[in-house]
This record gives sequence, C-alpha cells and structure tokens, in this order.
Amino acid sequence: MSEEHYPPRMIAMLEAVWGEGFLSPGGPMEVARVLEGHDIRGKAVLDIGCGAGGIDVALVQTHGAGYVTGIDVEDSVITHARALVAAKGLSDRIGLVKVAPGPLPFPPGTFDVVFSKDSIIHIPDKHALMAEVSRVLRPGGWFLASDWLIGVEDISPQMAAYIAAEGLDFGMATPARYGAAMAAQGFHEIRITSRNAWYRDEARREVARMKGELGAKAAAVVGQDFVDQNIGIWERMIPVLDSGEHCPTHLAGQKP
Repeated sequence: MSEEHYPPRMIAMLEAVWGEGFLSPGGPMEVARVLEGHDIRGKAVLDIGCGAGGIDVALVQTHGAGYVTGIDVEDSVITHARALVAAKGLSDRIGLVKVAPGPLPFPPGTFDVVFSKDSIIHIPDKHALMAEVSRVLRPGGWFLASDWLIGVEDISPQMAAYIAAEGLDFGMATPARYGAAMAAQGFHEIRITSRNAWYRDEARREVARMKGELGAKAAAVVGQDFVDQNIGIWERMIPVLDSGEHCPTHLAGQKP
C-alpha cells in the first residue's frame, strides 16, 4: 500500500468531487476568494502544497501571476500536477518542485506572494511555518491562504473521530494560534476570515452528489467501496462543521 496520503485513487476521487486539479473544496472560485482585493498580475508566487495542479493553473490563467512555483512533498501529486500544467500549455509559467518537509528551499526575498490552499494543515508548527513564509517574501509581500482550522484547542471526541477517519497528518490550529504566529513575524493587515458557514452547506451538497450520479461515475474509476468510505468521512465531518470545531478559514497578512 502506498505511504503517500494522495495516491492516484485518492486524487481521482477528490477531483471527482472538487474538480480537475483540486484536492480541496471550492475550486477556482475559492482561489479567487482568497485573492480577493489583491492583484497578482506579473508577480512571483510560491504555492505551498500545490497538490494536483489546479491551483497553479488558476493563479496563472485567471489571475495573471507572472510565475508560480508550486511545491509539494509527494511524488504522486507532483506527477499529476506536471501533467496537468503541460496539458494546459503552462510549463513556461509554472514550475513544480518536490520538497522535503521543513525549511523552504529558497533564498530570502524570493517571492511577492506566498499562497496556499488547504495544505498547510499538514504543517503542525505554525510559528516555524510563518517564519519561513516571512523569510522568502519580499518586503511588502503578502501571505494569502486558506486552511482548515479548529475552533478550540481541546477538541471533542467527535472531532477526534473525524480526524482519525481522514487518516491524514492534520496539524490543525485555532485562529488565535495562527494570528499569534503571523504577528510574531511582524505581519500587519492580518485578516482571519471564517468560511465555516459556506462549507457547512457545501459539504452537504458534496455528500448528495457522492450518493448520486457523481458517485456512480467515480465508482467506475475508484471502486464503490472507496466512494462509500469517503461518504463516511464526509458524514463524520458535517457534525463538526455544524459545531464550529472544524472551521475552514481564509488567512492574509502583509510583510512589512
């Protein structure tokens, strides 16, 4: 069995739910919401956790980023992302790099924007993360991200059961912990915006689609057992979305 969290079968399942190249909800529209109010045309962008490539395609095609460097830690997603980028004819505008967990492999002041979509949940030390983000940003650069947060430090058994069902190395933090990590690096214009209300409704629509035609189509590729397994995960997730313990969130801050 693959040790990777996102082997090809998982990528296929998540793309069926969330769209080509996306491993988290909202697709290109949620990328646009994270970027709202920010012009990245011609900018050098680092995407932490590029996943299956859809994010970086959107950053270039829709938002005009000058060059996007996407990084991830797994071969499976990098291979998938490279194929998507090549198919879109964007290999001259998007570079994809497999990296090891830990410090970012870039010199100080390399990027105008550090972006991430629902990927830094896998990085438990938010202070170390924000120190690296600050280091690779140019003065005046922006950190613009979405992530899956927890509403409280002491999670309930219900939340613990959901996280266990996911089977992923979630390092979820509260809004307060993120805010403190950003402030410690001197970021200003810090904004932390809950997307819980949106995803409570969206997750229900996703389950309905998995139980319907979308699920039937996905089952032909990944197997009905795998579709059913994912429906079970979503059904554990919805109650903790309703309670506010699971809180998808947008994050923004500017380096001085």
